[in-house]
Amino acid sequence: MNVRAATPGDFEAITAVARDTWHDTYDELEPEMIDRTVDDWYTDDSMPLEAPGTVVLVVERDGRLVGFTHAVAQGDKADILRMYVHPDHQGDGIGSTLHERLIAELESYDVDRVRSIDFAFNETSRAFYEGLGFEQTDTGEVEIDGEFYDEAVYTLEL
Repeated sequence: MNVRAATPGDFEAITAVARDTWHDTYDELEPEMIDRTVDDWYTDDSMPLEAPGTVVLVVERDGRLVGFTHAVAQGDKADILRMYVHPDHQGDGIGSTLHERLIAELESYDVDRVRSIDFAFNETSRAFYEGLGFEQTDTGEVEIDGEFYDEAVYTLEL
């Protein structure tokens, strides 16, 4: 397994992992809405690699991109905006390895708190983050295609 910084050439594979993971995970959402959202949210414009405080990491296994994460550090906190492992590779420790590397990268920005935000109905995400020591500290809402969905905010104090 190889964890490395993302490059512009990774976005096609990042989008593919996101699409497969959303379709596998979010049964509550319509497939067409998932495709539109992934097309909008997983691009080099939405994850600018050179933006200050931005960390985008990918995981390769056997030469294939199987996971990625995107976080932004601002001041003393950082937000994990995206973390996905392809459904065929979940449960293999890839997410935990990716998380460890991400935290190491974020610590270089002198953050003392990391938040992650996900759909409130995503029990797998909840278990993953709580297993890493995060606690749910807030709720929110996200709008997708004119529909509002509850979000859960998890926080880890470093």
